[in-house]
Amino acid sequence: MACLLETPIRMSVLSEVTASSRHYVDRLFDPDPQKVLQGVIDMKNAVIGNNKQKANLIVLGAVPRLLYLLQQETSSTELKTECAVVLGSLAMGTENNVKSLLDCHIIPALLQGLLSQDLKFIEACLRCLRTIFTSPVTPEELLYTAPDHQTILFNHGAVQNIAHLLTSVSYKVRMQALKCFSVLAFENPQVSMTLVNVLVDGELLPQIFVKMLQRDKPIEMQLTSAKCLTYMCRAGAIRTDDNCIVLKTLPCLVRMCSKERLLEERVEGAETLAYLIEPDVELQRIASITDHLIAMLADYFKYPSSVSAITDIKRLDHDLKHAHELRQAAFKLYASLGANDEDIRKKIIETENMMDRIVNGLSESSIKVRLAAVRCLHSLSRSVQQLRTSFQDHAVWKPLMKVLQNAPDEILVVASSMLCNLLLEFSPSKEPILESGAIELLCGLTQSENPALRVNGIWALMNMAFQAEQKIKADILRSLSTEQLFQLLSDSDLNVLMKTLGLLRNLLSTRPHIDKIMSTHGKQIMQAVTLILEGEHNIEVEEQTLCILANIADGTTAKELIMSNDDILQKIKYYMGHSHVKLQLAAMFCISNLVWNEEEGSQERQDKLRDIGIVDILHKLSQSPDTNLCDKAKTALQQYLA
Repeated sequence: MACLLETPIRMSVLSEVTASSRHYVDRLFDPDPQKVLQGVIDMKNAVIGNNKQKANLIVLGAVPRLLYLLQQETSSTELKTECAVVLGSLAMGTENNVKSLLDCHIIPALLQGLLSQDLKFIEACLRCLRTIFTSPVTPEELLYTAPDHQTILFNHGAVQNIAHLLTSVSYKVRMQALKCFSVLAFENPQVSMTLVNVLVDGELLPQIFVKMLQRDKPIEMQLTSAKCLTYMCRAGAIRTDDNCIVLKTLPCLVRMCSKERLLEERVEGAETLAYLIEPDVELQRIASITDHLIAMLADYFKYPSSVSAITDIKRLDHDLKHAHELRQAAFKLYASLGANDEDIRKKIIETENMMDRIVNGLSESSIKVRLAAVRCLHSLSRSVQQLRTSFQDHAVWKPLMKVLQNAPDEILVVASSMLCNLLLEFSPSKEPILESGAIELLCGLTQSENPALRVNGIWALMNMAFQAEQKIKADILRSLSTEQLFQLLSDSDLNVLMKTLGLLRNLLSTRPHIDKIMSTHGKQIMQAVTLILEGEHNIEVEEQTLCILANIADGTTAKELIMSNDDILQKIKYYMGHSHVKLQLAAMFCISNLVWNEEEGSQERQDKLRDIGIVDILHKLSQSPDTNLCDKAKTALQQYLA
């Protein structure tokens, strides 16, 4: 009985607390603007240093109303300013307060406030923004990576106005200028191309950044300068083989990964280095042999160790809570290092217990660590050798299938992409994956609203169907359903369409399989082929579709579905005379399979094809300057003579 009483008691306490705060919120809705202003001022005084009051006001819905008043053109500047001050005070409370503010879309409202002409209001908005962005729960990209925000700053002369601050006598000013450049340049070619040519006291900006990342400079300055050069390089403003990248930026970032550095420095160093080398094989090779980086990263998983040099208890407590960030950073960097080079992948996998660590990462509580671990495995799964050995030894497919059962889209995209590799015909994992219910899972992915998941789902099924047994092919077709097949063939995403055609081509291979599938699904598949050939598609799509027809024509009984379909025969005839050789060749494969004289009914097929003008086209093609096409036409004509 005591348990039953517990909830009402809590509710009554809450209602008493909120009732005492409700009048503050009610006053925000008063029709008299002066009373609203006084209400906001009173609210400001009530929340200063009072976290309970802040929480109550958020629960009672004060935030949406304050944001509304802040953005209203009819609100006085004084009211707007006071609203920004209260919002800033609410942001100084708990992390949950900040989350609530973010959920109400406070950032765009405050950024809009910066366009005001009133300095006091601008200052209040900036203070509030600073409080929100210094909170660990705020994603930095909300501000920094939005291209329109970067462009606004760029168009208002931010580069020229900030550049001279890099030579300020104040270290704090130099650092803020440096940080500003790093966020302006991030994934922004326009800004980065401009920065390369900016002169400060007769010296180019990249040269100033290089000086700032020298060993005698403070670590914070070295790291931020390295980020500026990294972002400019990734945006295409600095070449990847430029000395300032190869000899300065890359070694500086590797230094940041050393165990002598603080946790956050090691995290930032590894993540920035991962971003720098991600698209470039040569940088990956250089990084892999710099300061024993691959072995150095293994220390990220042993932190803090029992013999840690950290004597500050607060620091130790902080690092224990954030040790997962090190693992996340290590996975990211390993993923970039192993993206292309087989030898580097081998070194990573041979690093002490690395496969176990990555597999364990798949079940960590932190979603960011799980995502980084999956990305790392995906990178390593590009190796044929590792798929056959390490991935099998550690039964990587088991935790991967578990991840695929219930994960957010960002993890699903990478995990399903990796599954495509594990389902290649030479992978020993293919069979156990099939037995664990992968077909239903993948067919489910093809119905996702996310195009990347649809592509991966169908791609994995395509790999699964390659040289597969008849039963597996039948299971795929049954689980996918012809309705879904038509959906995928009319998908707006070209990759989905191409992979679906690839799946059909793999399903319709080897004669007994072709005949069996066409006997049960022939009508629908021929409809699908007609649908594609009558639509507006690029050459690759048309070529794939003709190759499917060529496979059907290779069947013993299946070829009659082509011969009895005059529309399809006319389409093949049309493509034989096409201006693109690839399409002519694909059409020729169909004809060769239909006229082959060693098969039953070949005479009737040859006669029908002669009647619709195919032989005349073959004679023309036998004179083609393309030797491949010419040979195919001559071989087909010989079938008539035999």
